[in-house]
Amino acid sequence: MKVLVACEESQAVTIELRKLGHEAYSCDIEECSGGHPEWHLREDVVPLLDKEWDMIIAFPPCTYISNAGARHLYPKGVLNEDRLKLGMEGKEFFMKFYNAKCDKIVIENPLPSKIYGLPQHSQVIQPWQFGHPFKKRTQLWIKGMKQLEPTEIVEISENTKIPGNWFNKGGKERQKNRSKTFPGIAKAMAMQWAGEVE
Repeated sequence: MKVLVACEESQAVTIELRKLGHEAYSCDIEECSGGHPEWHLREDVVPLLDKEWDMIIAFPPCTYISNAGARHLYPKGVLNEDRLKLGMEGKEFFMKFYNAKCDKIVIENPLPSKIYGLPQHSQVIQPWQFGHPFKKRTQLWIKGMKQLEPTEIVEISENTKIPGNWFNKGGKERQKNRSKTFPGIAKAMAMQWAGEVE
Protein backbone atom coordinates (compact mmCIF):
# COMPACT_ATOMS: atom_id res chain seq x y z
CA MET A 1 0.00 0.00 0.00
CA LYS A 2 1.04 3.57 -0.61
CA VAL A 3 0.44 5.43 2.65
CA LEU A 4 0.72 9.09 3.59
CA VAL A 5 1.37 9.66 7.30
CA ALA A 6 0.62 13.35 7.61
CA CYS A 7 1.99 15.74 10.25
CA GLU A 8 4.36 13.09 11.60
CA GLU A 9 7.91 14.22 12.30
CA SER A 10 8.58 11.30 14.68
CA GLN A 11 8.01 8.72 11.90
CA ALA A 12 6.67 6.25 14.49
CA VAL A 13 3.81 4.99 12.30
CA THR A 14 5.79 5.34 9.06
CA ILE A 15 8.56 3.09 10.38
CA GLU A 16 6.08 0.42 11.49
CA LEU A 17 4.38 0.50 8.06
CA ARG A 18 7.77 0.20 6.33
CA LYS A 19 8.64 -2.82 8.50
CA LEU A 20 5.54 -4.52 7.09
CA GLY A 21 6.58 -3.77 3.50
CA HIS A 22 4.40 -0.76 2.69
CA GLU A 23 5.46 2.33 0.75
CA ALA A 24 4.83 4.80 3.57
CA TYR A 25 5.91 8.43 3.75
CA SER A 26 5.86 10.77 6.72
CA CYS A 27 5.17 14.40 5.97
CA ASP A 28 5.77 17.48 8.10
CA ILE A 29 7.11 21.00 7.71
CA GLU A 30 9.74 20.06 10.31
CA GLU A 31 12.69 17.74 9.81
CA CYS A 32 12.00 14.17 10.86
CA SER A 33 13.37 12.82 14.14
CA GLY A 34 12.77 9.16 13.23
CA GLY A 35 16.09 8.73 11.44
CA HIS A 36 14.74 8.10 7.92
CA PRO A 37 14.84 11.35 5.91
CA GLU A 38 14.58 9.25 2.73
CA TRP A 39 10.96 8.47 3.69
CA HIS A 40 10.16 12.00 4.85
CA LEU A 41 8.44 14.67 2.77
CA ARG A 42 9.38 17.99 4.34
CA GLU A 43 6.71 20.16 2.77
CA ASP A 44 3.17 21.44 3.02
CA VAL A 45 0.93 18.36 3.15
CA VAL A 46 -2.16 19.98 1.55
CA PRO A 47 -1.03 19.63 -2.12
CA LEU A 48 -0.15 15.98 -1.41
CA LEU A 49 -3.79 15.23 -0.58
CA ASP A 50 -4.60 15.55 -4.30
CA LYS A 51 -2.27 12.67 -5.14
CA GLU A 52 -3.35 9.01 -5.10
CA TRP A 53 -2.94 7.25 -1.75
CA ASP A 54 -4.25 3.88 -0.59
CA MET A 55 -4.44 5.21 2.95
CA ILE A 56 -3.96 8.49 4.81
CA ILE A 57 -3.18 8.56 8.53
CA ALA A 58 -3.08 12.13 9.84
CA PHE A 59 -1.96 13.75 13.09
CA PRO A 60 -2.91 17.41 12.52
CA PRO A 61 -1.81 19.97 15.14
CA CYS A 62 -4.31 20.29 17.97
CA THR A 63 -2.97 23.41 19.74
CA TYR A 64 -5.90 25.67 18.91
CA ILE A 65 -8.78 23.19 18.54
CA SER A 66 -8.11 21.00 21.58
CA ASN A 67 -10.45 21.24 24.55
CA ALA A 68 -7.33 21.54 26.73
CA GLY A 69 -6.73 25.00 25.28
CA ALA A 70 -10.35 26.12 25.55
CA ARG A 71 -9.58 28.24 28.63
CA HIS A 72 -7.55 30.55 26.38
CA LEU A 73 -10.67 31.32 24.34
CA TYR A 74 -12.32 33.26 27.15
CA PRO A 75 -9.60 34.84 29.30
CA LYS A 76 -11.33 36.87 32.03
CA GLY A 77 -14.69 35.97 30.45
CA VAL A 78 -14.07 37.79 27.16
CA LEU A 79 -13.83 35.98 23.82
CA ASN A 80 -10.30 36.04 22.41
CA GLU A 81 -11.02 36.72 18.71
CA ASP A 82 -7.44 35.95 17.64
CA ARG A 83 -7.53 32.59 19.38
CA LEU A 84 -10.91 31.80 17.81
CA LYS A 85 -9.53 32.62 14.35
CA LEU A 86 -6.55 30.30 14.91
CA GLY A 87 -8.95 27.58 16.06
CA MET A 88 -11.10 27.97 12.94
CA GLU A 89 -7.95 27.69 10.81
CA GLY A 90 -7.07 24.52 12.76
CA LYS A 91 -10.52 23.10 12.02
CA GLU A 92 -10.19 23.96 8.31
CA PHE A 93 -6.86 22.09 8.19
CA PHE A 94 -8.39 19.09 10.03
CA MET A 95 -11.29 18.98 7.55
CA LYS A 96 -8.90 18.83 4.58
CA PHE A 97 -7.91 15.36 5.80
CA TYR A 98 -11.47 14.40 6.70
CA ASN A 99 -12.68 15.28 3.18
CA ALA A 100 -9.65 13.98 1.27
CA LYS A 101 -10.33 11.76 -1.76
CA CYS A 102 -9.10 8.51 -0.28
CA ASP A 103 -11.08 5.41 0.70
CA LYS A 104 -9.10 4.81 3.89
CA ILE A 105 -8.57 7.76 6.23
CA VAL A 106 -7.73 8.02 9.93
CA ILE A 107 -7.28 11.28 11.81
CA GLU A 108 -5.88 11.33 15.35
CA ASN A 109 -6.49 14.21 17.77
CA PRO A 110 -7.35 14.81 21.42
CA LEU A 111 -10.82 15.90 22.51
CA PRO A 112 -11.66 19.05 20.50
CA SER A 113 -13.45 22.09 21.89
CA LYS A 114 -17.18 21.94 21.05
CA ILE A 115 -17.11 25.50 19.72
CA TYR A 116 -15.41 24.30 16.50
CA GLY A 117 -18.06 21.69 15.66
CA LEU A 118 -15.78 18.92 14.42
CA PRO A 119 -17.46 15.75 13.12
CA GLN A 120 -18.25 13.00 15.63
CA HIS A 121 -15.20 10.83 16.32
CA SER A 122 -15.25 7.06 15.68
CA GLN A 123 -13.23 5.79 18.63
CA VAL A 124 -11.38 6.75 21.81
CA ILE A 125 -8.11 5.00 22.67
CA GLN A 126 -5.63 5.20 25.55
CA PRO A 127 -1.89 4.34 25.71
CA TRP A 128 -2.58 1.82 28.53
CA GLN A 129 -4.51 -0.30 26.01
CA PHE A 130 -1.34 -0.72 23.96
CA GLY A 131 1.34 -1.50 26.54
CA HIS A 132 2.13 1.98 27.92
CA PRO A 133 1.13 2.77 31.54
CA PHE A 134 -0.18 6.27 30.82
CA LYS A 135 -3.48 8.07 30.37
CA LYS A 136 -3.87 10.25 27.28
CA ARG A 137 -7.36 10.28 25.83
CA THR A 138 -6.96 10.16 22.08
CA GLN A 139 -9.77 10.27 19.56
CA LEU A 140 -9.78 8.69 16.12
CA TRP A 141 -11.88 9.64 13.12
CA ILE A 142 -11.92 6.50 10.95
CA LYS A 143 -13.17 6.11 7.37
CA GLY A 144 -13.07 2.83 5.47
CA MET A 145 -11.35 0.82 8.21
CA LYS A 146 -12.20 -0.99 11.40
CA GLN A 147 -11.65 0.40 14.87
CA LEU A 148 -8.31 -0.24 16.53
CA GLU A 149 -8.29 -3.19 18.92
CA PRO A 150 -6.25 -3.05 22.17
CA THR A 151 -3.10 -5.17 22.02
CA GLU A 152 -1.76 -5.11 25.60
CA ILE A 153 -3.77 -3.69 28.48
CA VAL A 154 -1.54 -2.59 31.37
CA GLU A 155 -2.07 -0.84 34.70
CA ILE A 156 -1.77 2.93 34.71
CA SER A 157 1.28 4.16 36.59
CA GLU A 158 1.09 7.28 38.74
CA ASN A 159 4.88 7.33 38.80
CA THR A 160 6.16 9.63 36.05
CA LYS A 161 9.79 8.60 36.72
CA ILE A 162 9.64 5.51 34.53
CA PRO A 163 12.92 4.97 32.60
CA GLY A 164 12.67 6.33 29.07
CA ASN A 165 9.52 8.30 29.90
CA TRP A 166 9.72 10.91 27.12
CA PHE A 167 5.96 11.46 27.36
CA ASN A 168 5.99 13.36 30.68
CA LYS A 169 9.29 15.16 30.13
CA GLY A 170 9.12 18.91 30.78
CA GLY A 171 11.04 21.75 29.17
CA LYS A 172 10.88 23.39 25.77
CA GLU A 173 10.20 20.11 23.95
CA ARG A 174 7.21 19.18 26.15
CA GLN A 175 4.56 19.91 23.53
CA LYS A 176 6.47 18.05 20.82
CA ASN A 177 7.08 15.07 23.14
CA ARG A 178 3.41 14.81 24.07
CA SER A 179 2.40 14.83 20.41
CA LYS A 180 4.54 11.79 19.53
CA THR A 181 2.73 8.50 18.91
CA PHE A 182 3.34 5.77 21.47
CA PRO A 183 5.23 2.83 19.88
CA GLY A 184 2.55 0.32 20.88
CA ILE A 185 -0.16 2.42 19.22
CA ALA A 186 1.98 2.96 16.10
CA LYS A 187 2.57 -0.78 15.79
CA ALA A 188 -1.13 -1.56 16.22
CA MET A 189 -2.10 1.03 13.60
CA ALA A 190 0.32 -0.44 11.05
CA MET A 191 -0.54 -4.08 11.72
CA GLN A 192 -4.30 -3.73 12.03
CA TRP A 193 -4.94 -1.17 9.30
CA ALA A 194 -2.34 -2.17 6.72
CA GLY A 195 -1.03 -5.62 7.68
CA GLU A 196 2.03 -7.39 6.37
CA VAL A 197 2.67 -7.31 2.63
CA GLU A 198 2.60 -10.87 1.31
